[in-house]
Amino acid sequence: MARLVRKDATGPLEVKVGNESKWVCMCGLSNNQPFCDGSHKKTVSEESGKLYMYNKDDSKTEVKQ
Repeated sequence: MARLVRKDATGPLEVKVGNESKWVCMCGLSNNQPFCDGSHKKTVSEESGKLYMYNKDDSKTEVKQ
């Protein structure tokens, strides 16, 4: 079963583990889930108020709502 999940975050969540920081992906684009791999940088060019779908080839498509 497939599903679309809407994510609004454009950066990771820092989680402190002792003296160490772990970065958890909040944008949904990381290839290293649940950890951040920097893929959120793809969201920089997104326009506010628009919805985008990211494809396996890293391209994105605007979704008309």
